[in-house]
Parts: sequence; C-alpha cells; structure tokens
Amino acid sequence: MSDRLPSSLEAAVLCRQVQASGGFAAVVHRGDEDRGDLVVQIVEKGRNVARLERRLSQDFTYRWARMPDEPFSASDRARIDPDFWLIELDVADAERFIAEMISAG
Repeated sequence: MSDRLPSSLEAAVLCRQVQASGGFAAVVHRGDEDRGDLVVQIVEKGRNVARLERRLSQDFTYRWARMPDEPFSASDRARIDPDFWLIELDVADAERFIAEMISAG
C-alpha cells in the first residue's frame, strides 16, 4: 500500500493549513481526485517565490522538490497531463514554509 494521500485530500489539507495561518490558498487547476500530480506555486505578498512538485524519490516515497525557475504554463502542462493539480499558496515567510514542506516530505 502506498503512503501517498489522494491528490484532492492533500490539496485540501495544504489550502486549509495556509488559510488557518492567515494566508491565501487557491486551486488554480483541479486534476484527478486520486492520482494527479501536485504542483504548488508559493507566493509571498503577491510575489512568486518558488514552485514545488510532489515527486517519487529513489526510495519510492513521495517528496516535495523545487521546480526549476523557468516559465511555467498551467494550460501547457494541462494539455500534457490533464490529471495534474496546480495550487497557489500566498504565505508569510515563504522560505520557511518551503523548507518545512520539503523536510516533511
């Protein structure tokens, strides 16, 4: 059995966590409820800070990793992978939030 939560549940948890701490969260693109890839755009005061993606690691567990700082188009990604999710999180102290996401796995 996989330790991966369904994508819809993980997206909801991330959004509620950010909203509970006073931030803003929005689902920009909704993908497959169970198995869609998750991409999270981290924003601080409206400024893009980083983009994270949940990826399968070498030990077969899912971990958050930074995506390259290059242009990203949700519509282009959706054409290739209609199951993916894009979530935007506007948080205070974005770098700390990112470090916590990556270290938590």
